[in-house]
Amino acid sequence: MTQTDFRRREFADGEQLAQGLADWTAERLREGIAARGAALLIVSGGKSPARFFDLLSNMDLDWPRVAITLADERRVADDSPRSNARLVRERLLQNRAAAASFAPLADIRLPADQELAAASARIAHLPSPADVVVLGMGDDGHTASWFPAAEGLADAIDPGARQLVAPIVAPDAPEPRLTLTGRVLLRAKAIALEIQGAEKLATFATALESGPEEAMPIRAVLRRAPDRLTVFSTKQA
Repeated sequence: MTQTDFRRREFADGEQLAQGLADWTAERLREGIAARGAALLIVSGGKSPARFFDLLSNMDLDWPRVAITLADERRVADDSPRSNARLVRERLLQNRAAAASFAPLADIRLPADQELAAASARIAHLPSPADVVVLGMGDDGHTASWFPAAEGLADAIDPGARQLVAPIVAPDAPEPRLTLTGRVLLRAKAIALEIQGAEKLATFATALESGPEEAMPIRAVLRRAPDRLTVFSTKQA
């Protein structure tokens, strides 16, 4: 299987993409609940998921059986505008989805080593493997907090990683981060990659070319989990 053996769904605009992604995610979660009585959804932060979160939060699901966590997080306070947990609480854990459980990653009240241990323990207690992972991608080809040239990247993207959660310091980033490793993200039952805009589409095209995963970490997803990957993108103008 090659990195092009993933499914792709294209939409006319971001609004239609968000609706399509919400419908797809809800169906995967229903399947998880039916199969084992619980489901795990892993989501990403940033600006793109907000509309998707709004739509998903109103879906008819057995939300008390759904656990939600983050693909990655900045080590910032919960009320920081840069907190992914804040975005999830304000946009996803609303409406019907308010009944879901949420396991955050960061807790800056703790020393870094204790914070990592606590985050790892929370992830270890969630249903495994994840039913759905929803990822985004940066213009540099990063996903989650798998940044090109980041210290510890090779270990973080390894699907056989010993850790569930890894500390990452991205080059030029204003704060350190925590990220789920390939042991969690790349073993999920279903993975969605959301791509919007001409710049992101160009980056994605480059990622499909040959080259090291460390240079464009999204390649780790394309190459190691194509059979479970669906790319949701807006159409090229």
